[in-house]
Amino acid sequence: MRKILHIDMDAFFAAVEQLKNPQLRGKPVIVGGDPDGRGVVAACSYEARTYGIHSAMPMAWARRRCPNAVYLPGDMKSYAAYSKKVRAVLDRYTPLVEPVSIDEAFLDVTGCERLFGTPREIGRKIKEAVKRETGLTCSVGIGPNRFLAKLASDLEKPDGLVELTAGDMRGRLRELSVSKLWGVGKVTQQKLEAMGVFRIGQLQDAPLDVLEQAFGSQTEYLRNIAFGRSSDVVEPPGRAKSVSNETTFEDDLDDPKALEDVIRWLSERVARRMRRGRYRGRTITIKVRFSDFKTITRSTTLPDFVDRGTEITKTALELFRRLDLGGKKVRLLGVGASNLEESFSQLELYEDGERAVKVDRTMDSIRDKFGESAIGRGPKRRWRDTYQKLDP
Repeated sequence: MRKILHIDMDAFFAAVEQLKNPQLRGKPVIVGGDPDGRGVVAACSYEARTYGIHSAMPMAWARRRCPNAVYLPGDMKSYAAYSKKVRAVLDRYTPLVEPVSIDEAFLDVTGCERLFGTPREIGRKIKEAVKRETGLTCSVGIGPNRFLAKLASDLEKPDGLVELTAGDMRGRLRELSVSKLWGVGKVTQQKLEAMGVFRIGQLQDAPLDVLEQAFGSQTEYLRNIAFGRSSDVVEPPGRAKSVSNETTFEDDLDDPKALEDVIRWLSERVARRMRRGRYRGRTITIKVRFSDFKTITRSTTLPDFVDRGTEITKTALELFRRLDLGGKKVRLLGVGASNLEESFSQLELYEDGERAVKVDRTMDSIRDKFGESAIGRGPKRRWRDTYQKLDP
């Protein structure tokens, strides 16, 4: 039986802002994009949450619900510095630390009892050290797997400390919404609710044949997770699994040429980041979010690994051109590369390939010195206009 902790910082970005400026304490604080533009909420204080505001909500909606809130653009440098301090605390207790984002992480403390005490005692010590060394609070969940640990950390926020066992899934957690289960997104939740399954206990009790008819091969996973069964493990970070870039437009776009220019720009940025990290990828993905917030992705796997903007652009454009936009306007575009391998910057065997590699290196050097907008492929006016419309 593993002993997993999930550490979740409480309203992290907003809490850091309140810590930096004590006058903000007790006030609704919302961190995100321009409240008069098309940005979204990155984080909000608990005072703001009483107005029904939550992360990923459009800032314009948040302003309508709480016009008197303090709206801040965010300070990633400060957030990263505080995150580093928290990570230093976690590393004292186990080498098995898996950061999930800037404000949460999993720890496997199995076998650490003789050094630091029970998992609950370790959780308490972490909370005290984080508070003492950063001034921030965190919620700690404890469970035999990542799912139950994460679920536990969310039950008594803020500043909570909760331990769950698989037995709790058959007891006090039966009344929780099925939306609390990993893998149950909006679509799956709607299908379950259409069947009259709103709570975890109802999913546990649902006839297997009825679930199989509705969910097919997904049924086994749903039943296992409903009973708290999960075989996932804590994995400390290794090499990157994917590299991606996306942008949200100030105004929804439906001009195919403009959208293709954005894909070219994003593809170049992905390629540049891959070369900087010494990666090459085989699977290229595009992400499209429409004005109604419906989001689709399309991917293809190439026969060879690539790290050039021209190759990624070509593949991303092919994926995009196969889409039927149906007259819908596009709110967001993204391009990503996955299925990565380490790159050793080996020059191509052919002269054209070697020339292309040198061009990429030269463009990288220019951008390093003068910024992303200093150089690009294609007509200068078009790519500069495209760049200036996007968030660099």
